[in-house]
Amino acid sequence: FVPVNCAAIPEQLMESVLFGHEKGAFTGALQARRGHFEEAHGGTIFLDEIGDMALELQAKILRVLQDRVVQPIGGKRQIKVDVRILAATHQDLEQMVRAGRFREDLYYRLRELEIVLPPLRERIEDLEMLCGRFLAEAAEELGHAQAQQLHPDAMARLRRHPFRGNVRELRHVLKGAALRADGPRRHPAALPYPSG
Repeated sequence: FVPVNCAAIPEQLMESVLFGHEKGAFTGALQARRGHFEEAHGGTIFLDEIGDMALELQAKILRVLQDRVVQPIGGKRQIKVDVRILAATHQDLEQMVRAGRFREDLYYRLRELEIVLPPLRERIEDLEMLCGRFLAEAAEELGHAQAQQLHPDAMARLRRHPFRGNVRELRHVLKGAALRADGPRRHPAALPYPSG
């Protein structure tokens, strides 16, 4: 499983990161490097935030989907790859297709199986389970003996919050609450949201 955050890698480097390059292919290419598609051979590559990928690179991804081969930058050889591609985005790809910012053919190839995950504010019933998970993660990361629990008033405050930052906002808020921990239970005052 090879995860790739398409929004975090500069556009100029993305092709080399995905497909690899040969020694001397460009300034600074002092040795050959395998790309993520080749590393994921026999497994899965996860293209997170694919909506941020440049149109030119989208065409090359489409070729990998169709032909199951990659060609490293500066190379003549084609490398067969057997990969499952998972892609995710927070953007409206249909709207991007209409605006000419995302390739329609790639959009339909990626939609073989689509899972639409509504924002947290539309699935508030998941809040308690997510809180437990994120508090456990925070406890492990911070070296706490056990995870904090949320006071019922704190949970009620979270249920009223619109979570414009979605699940990442919740994770961030709970980690901050765990950092300020002074006991086994998080009280409403530990949360940055107003009580109203």
